[in-house]
Amino acid sequence: MTPPKQLTLPITGMYCANCVSTIERNLKKVAGVEQASVNLSSERAVVQFDPSQAGLDDLIGRVVKAGYNVATGEADLIIKRLADSNDARRLESGLSEIEGVLSANISLTTERARVRYVPTVISQAEIRAAISKMGFETVELGGDAVDVEAQAREDEIRHQARLLTVGIVFTLPLFALSMAIDLGLLPALAAHEASWVRYLMWFLATPVQFYVGWQYYEGAFKALRNRSANMDVLIAMGSSTAYFYSVPGALGLIHGHLYFETAAVIITLIRLGKYLEARAKGRTSGAIKKLMGLRARTARVERGGAEMEVSIDDVHVGDIVSVRPGEKIPVDGVVMSGNSSVDESMLTGESMPVEKTPGQNVVGATLNKTGLLKFEATKVGKETALAQIIRLVEDAQGSKAPIQRLADTVSSVFVPAVILLALLTFAGWYFIAPPVDEQLTRALINMVAVLVIACPCAMGLATPTAVMVGTGRGAEAGILFRTGEALERAGRVTTVLLDKTGTVTRGQPVVTDIVSSDGAGYSDNELLRLAASVERGSEHTLGEAIWAEATTRGLQLSEPTSFRAQPGLGVSAQVSDHSVAVGNRRMMEANDWSVDGLLPALERLESQAKTAMLVAIDGRVRGVLAVADTLKEGSVEAIQELHRLGLRVGMITGDNERVGKSIGELVGVDFVLAEVLPDGKAAEVKRLQAPNPETGRIGIVAMVGDGVNDAPALAQADVGIAIGTGTDVAMAAAPVTLISGDVRGVAKAIRLSRRTLRTIRQNLFWAFFYNVVLIPAAALGFLSPVLAAAAMASSSVFVVSNSLRLRHALV
Repeated sequence: MTPPKQLTLPITGMYCANCVSTIERNLKKVAGVEQASVNLSSERAVVQFDPSQAGLDDLIGRVVKAGYNVATGEADLIIKRLADSNDARRLESGLSEIEGVLSANISLTTERARVRYVPTVISQAEIRAAISKMGFETVELGGDAVDVEAQAREDEIRHQARLLTVGIVFTLPLFALSMAIDLGLLPALAAHEASWVRYLMWFLATPVQFYVGWQYYEGAFKALRNRSANMDVLIAMGSSTAYFYSVPGALGLIHGHLYFETAAVIITLIRLGKYLEARAKGRTSGAIKKLMGLRARTARVERGGAEMEVSIDDVHVGDIVSVRPGEKIPVDGVVMSGNSSVDESMLTGESMPVEKTPGQNVVGATLNKTGLLKFEATKVGKETALAQIIRLVEDAQGSKAPIQRLADTVSSVFVPAVILLALLTFAGWYFIAPPVDEQLTRALINMVAVLVIACPCAMGLATPTAVMVGTGRGAEAGILFRTGEALERAGRVTTVLLDKTGTVTRGQPVVTDIVSSDGAGYSDNELLRLAASVERGSEHTLGEAIWAEATTRGLQLSEPTSFRAQPGLGVSAQVSDHSVAVGNRRMMEANDWSVDGLLPALERLESQAKTAMLVAIDGRVRGVLAVADTLKEGSVEAIQELHRLGLRVGMITGDNERVGKSIGELVGVDFVLAEVLPDGKAAEVKRLQAPNPETGRIGIVAMVGDGVNDAPALAQADVGIAIGTGTDVAMAAAPVTLISGDVRGVAKAIRLSRRTLRTIRQNLFWAFFYNVVLIPAAALGFLSPVLAAAAMASSSVFVVSNSLRLRHALV
């Protein structure tokens, strides 16, 4: 069975929630398509399909047939090593077979290649790499591939601006002329006695109706052809009613008020709203653009014994890259030589530089501050941490939050319901309302107002714009939400369960105390040196902690001989003519070595949840070393902040109850679950999710762990939050990842989620309130079509602008 494939398509021409449902419905008609999700705010469609039954061309064809387009880019390249026409044909054929390439045209005479492609499927760098694999060289002439999709959006905004300008140029004089006549400012022209005035108004209205507004006619036709109705249908019906009703009057066939200005103002105001909305929507993806802008453009690599500067796209795994102070690190790698501090704030949100020495990882796009670094490239292109973060944020911004289902459901039936209500409004005013002069006119105008006031756009934009801005703001703060659902659920959490090791504590035991027995004649450093020399042959984590402490202090260790490990007891060896043993109390008792003089120290250290290691030299116990897993910086503050958010906080650990409770008291958690094996953590999470017997409320649990050992519990939790690092961010098992590994990010994630949820609720309230109040007002004759158009235009702009406030939210 062929595994399913997923592609992302950048869609152009969407205006409302009905556009979303139309594209989704049409994509699902393609054979082999399993799932299709369209996001109005990001203007992207994510399609999962069986590649044996469907391909990119099938998907694009279906989108075009539905009345929309897919944004494409064009790479203009100079090709070297083209020998003859066979080379040109081979290259053209090879490029055409690459997924994401829509067309390729190779000119042998000019040695140029023009390649049209879908930027979300393939990049210009990948196209150049494919050309190189075919044995040719390329010189790029076009712009940066990263900007292709943004350029398509900018072109659309410029097109909207041109149409708006034309609309304003013709509508303003038309509106001014109409108002002057209606207000009696031009009595000679009153009642449209001068035929040239009627023709002038008709002349001014026509370009607006059929040039500025042609997009609505086209969209309405395509929607109706696909057996659906969208915003274009409402605008086309409303403006056309006013326009075509006025044509017989302009020709002198009937007498009465002309409504050319109404039709023109409706189209121009809505065009203004769409232009402002498009500009605002462009700012919702600002976080992605900012992340993309962090990339270095070039890298300094060593090849053939010489150092050369190459494009970042030409860096290969295994290249030795050098970075000078003040330069960006171009790709991910491991430091080979040099010492420096690196600003990783773009990755983690933390402003303090991180020291880098040989053997440590560096991440692309971070800033080298002080020293020269040479490192081996380990991840390049789409495999770098930055590229993975961008992909994760894009996926999250394209996903749908559960709260959006209500808006989608309403939007799917909204336009047909409005059309029916508009027809009922006409019938009511024409057949039922008390008769007045110009009964038909009154009925038509009120019907037009109903058609124009209805706005499914605000409902469609309410959730995705907030999710886009919220996930982008999270990425800037070092918090990655994989889906819109995770962003929504985090704000509903009632209980936070923290794994102890690696989350609350560092997960790396360190020596905390050294106690020498009275009269032993050994200093703390000498006792530590002898013990660490023995532990050089040990692989136990406690032994590694002792060895690491001695190394940190700069002690000269001796080579142990006759090393012997006793499982469950300790280790022993000959060190510098001394017989040295390091182990627990049972080891000492087994050898009849008295520990009486150190009993008070042992009991004190063990009561503090520290592991005490006794050191015997030449058959006598001379001291004790205490090893403990220390608290992570910020653990106490993180739990205090979670409490301030009104959350119940617990800690889960596989350690014994005494150690667990001791750590729990230090950090201030509400409860401790101790002696829980890894496979039992998921069961504990499930127990916390069970309804409370007293309140009947279901617990909504966030599990915080390292994303590997705690994978079952992270999956069981309502929200799994992985403590990760930038280099393995793509490996996180949870829907939320804290890149910096700082547990204080948990409160930030929950706070950001709550603010995003609040913004979504505000948007949805406005969208529903606007329609619930103003549609009846229009039906009852309290709203003119012009005011209705202005209100409709402002509703979508309000929703997008309200979501943009999240960009500056403090987390």
